[in-house]
Amino acid sequence: MQNNKLDIEADVNNLDTVLAFVDEQLEKYGCSPKIQMQIDVAVEEIFVNIANYAYNPEIGLAGISVETQEEPLAVTITFTDNGVPYDPLKKPDPDVTLSAEERQIGGLGIYMVKKSMDNISYEYKDGRNILTIKKNL
Repeated sequence: MQNNKLDIEADVNNLDTVLAFVDEQLEKYGCSPKIQMQIDVAVEEIFVNIANYAYNPEIGLAGISVETQEEPLAVTITFTDNGVPYDPLKKPDPDVTLSAEERQIGGLGIYMVKKSMDNISYEYKDGRNILTIKKNL
């Protein structure tokens, strides 16, 4: 099992650095472009949410750790921050049967993350938000 961690300011301007870090880990395992794109979309959604809401209006740190396992081949990405406690999984899923005009604003991004990842979990522990996503490769 490999484990690599990045601590970075939770600022949307750092998104490219975060994505490059995650992609570097995925490429070591020959991750398919389709799965890498699904993971990148999830990473972007979660990191931008941390950047926009966790410390608002200040900027704090976000931790991103990428862990891979061999049997079965999977990647687990954990996001941590010391911001405002917030569990995005408690928000009800949007009604995607409604038209865009009828739907409430927000919630679509985390819904896409839930649908595209194999597992997603949240806990608030020791003053930290810990959101974990897992994708089988």
